[in-house]
Amino acid sequence: MSDDHEIYSQIFFPHLRVSRQSAIDSGGRFSYYTTAETAQLILKNEELWMRNTSVMNDYMEVEHGLECLIEAFNSEVGFDLKAAMDECFPGASSELASLFNSWIPTIKSHTYIISVSEHPESEDEFGRLSMWRAYGGSAGVALVFNGGPMFRPSDALKAYSSPVAYLTREGVREEIKQISRNMRQQKIKIQNLGRSGLIGFMFEAFRFAAICTKHPAFLEEREWRVISTQFLHNSERLIPACESIGGVPQLVLKLKLEDHPAEGLFDLKISSFLDRILIGPCEHPQTIKLALSKLLSDHGIPNPGERIHITGIPLRPNQR
Repeated sequence: MSDDHEIYSQIFFPHLRVSRQSAIDSGGRFSYYTTAETAQLILKNEELWMRNTSVMNDYMEVEHGLECLIEAFNSEVGFDLKAAMDECFPGASSELASLFNSWIPTIKSHTYIISVSEHPESEDEFGRLSMWRAYGGSAGVALVFNGGPMFRPSDALKAYSSPVAYLTREGVREEIKQISRNMRQQKIKIQNLGRSGLIGFMFEAFRFAAICTKHPAFLEEREWRVISTQFLHNSERLIPACESIGGVPQLVLKLKLEDHPAEGLFDLKISSFLDRILIGPCEHPQTIKLALSKLLSDHGIPNPGERIHITGIPLRPNQR
């Protein structure tokens, strides 16, 4: 990451810098909690599906983030942010407000995400019980992967990773206040960006705030999201397709697990991306392990069974 890119990240995304370092310090790995059937499809087809926020469990949290952001922007701290922008480029805050408001319908209806959870070493044995209950169904599997591609900046997919911020309305106002302070402390850097650069960074800060702010009650999820907003940042490498999920036909974006090293995206191939697999509550753990071992072997992973761990968590009657 260039020095300038790091400085601008610190100015406009203060939560990202702290959360990224925390995730790296805890091992830099993430878990994708899902069903054994979905895990099998991911390994077999070498792809992840990005789902529209409108059909996911987290849809109302997206609304929560947008509401908090709008309220903060129209509060006293928002007026101070506008002043900080206009001190650099007169009228820039009004231009930002007009631009962001015009994109709100698209952000709400055409944003696709993949949700993963930070995975510390302490969860290598059993995973996280709350995540099994929320996403594992009657045959839960967690794919634990190395987080390098999440941390390295790349435009190869036009999809970008971000930690979720678990904030109340007051917490969002504090984040806005911090951005204003950062801008004043780095006024020369902001002016070097130019008017369009400032508006562009602030637009992205607002977009990620809207999509990645959740109620603090969900803090234990330690969620990160990979985000693509169609019509804003389209990518030929994210393939739209109609799939049925839970009996609901819907449009998804298929993200191939392949490297594009010339564009800064690497270690995404399954052989280097996947760290381990946890088999959670289910009726047939050994059968699932055998099937997933075959898929890992097909990817050239030696001793594949060593990467698969059966947690032994009992399957409750209400999960069957």
